[in-house]
Amino acid sequence: MLIAGPLMSIPAVSQELILHNFGNNASGGLQPDSQLVFDSAGNLYGTTATGGAANVGTVFELTPNPGGGWIEKGLHSFAKNNTDGRAPGGGPLIFDPDGNLYGTTENGGTGGVGTVFELSPPVPPSTEWTEKVIYSFSNDGIDGQDPVVGLVRDSAGNLYGTTFDGGTSYSGTVFELSPSAGGGWTEKLLHTFYAKGTTGDGRDGRNGLIFGPAGNLYGTTAFGGSEDGGTVYELSPSAGGTWTETVLYSFGTYPTDGDLPTSGVILDPAGNLYGVTAYGGRGQGGVVYELTPSGSEGWNEKILYAFDYLNKSDGTGPIGNLAFDSAGNLYGTTLTGGSTTCIYGCGIVFELKPTDSGWIERILHNFVYNGADGYFAGSGVILDSEGNLYGSTGCGGRFGGPNDEANGGTAFELRH
Repeated sequence: MLIAGPLMSIPAVSQELILHNFGNNASGGLQPDSQLVFDSAGNLYGTTATGGAANVGTVFELTPNPGGGWIEKGLHSFAKNNTDGRAPGGGPLIFDPDGNLYGTTENGGTGGVGTVFELSPPVPPSTEWTEKVIYSFSNDGIDGQDPVVGLVRDSAGNLYGTTFDGGTSYSGTVFELSPSAGGGWTEKLLHTFYAKGTTGDGRDGRNGLIFGPAGNLYGTTAFGGSEDGGTVYELSPSAGGTWTETVLYSFGTYPTDGDLPTSGVILDPAGNLYGVTAYGGRGQGGVVYELTPSGSEGWNEKILYAFDYLNKSDGTGPIGNLAFDSAGNLYGTTLTGGSTTCIYGCGIVFELKPTDSGWIERILHNFVYNGADGYFAGSGVILDSEGNLYGSTGCGGRFGGPNDEANGGTAFELRH
């Protein structure tokens, strides 16, 4: 394991715009907690954990208004009806080529332990999106339970995701959903985590997946591994239809390594993996790490930046997926740290820039509890073609209340 050089940070320079304040009506969504996603027209889509007609979450669209600002439209309110899902997952929604959206819910469905859903765009003259639950997870001691992140899709239209609970050891699963000619979907368990005894496997697959260039899947577990600090793993398909898991790295070597991965990983063009952990590192505030393949030696970890729990201006608890820009800079969010207007800090948006002497952090925005700004950005950021950043906060905004549970949250943009 390699460790980054001295902790370095540069004050914030970006301009924040609040695109939408959640919580301004009884049926609207509350507490957005998913990474946003763009469509080809520049509209943004995401989910809220609560709110909506039954107060169990929504799917929303944000459309730029030609006259300025953004307009929110609720596409679906989840229901308490023993069929629909409840509490949509925190990972980004994904599109198929026909414009349908796919996502997960942590609870609900016929088994009560989560669903995968499809939202289809309106067919004129209708103006409403149509939701269909394409899979309900089973509480049977075999199937996964509680999917809390989004999905990935292959070129054949199969969907892949994770659950943080369920499976034969209740340590979580990786699953595949395949569309059938008759219109249904068939689930296949690719891997059941078994973090018991001395297996060294991960547990709690609460983070999302990505595809590698060879068709392998990469992901993280929050716990398990040789040090019980979480893992990065790879799933490789074989000709017989089975998948083989390899644990690439186990976190938790105290006191310098990261602990508790709170995001999936992203790939650079050279095949290196990047992600964050909520805890650990020299500053005990979490780390940004890189994993580099080294042939027969496995994968080598390098800590690019360690957040400093004692430095009240720095963020702590990085959470949500990282994002690259075209220059190779990394962007992300921390749940806490930064502004002291929240007890443990309201969180930050940060940039990491590679230099000859290591990676330098620049704090782009300090969230503030002030009745206008959002705070607790738990889902990372995405970039547009001009390098502007977009994300959401689970609390705060104009309609935020006096405690976390009452907060509406925001969708925001950061302009360079």
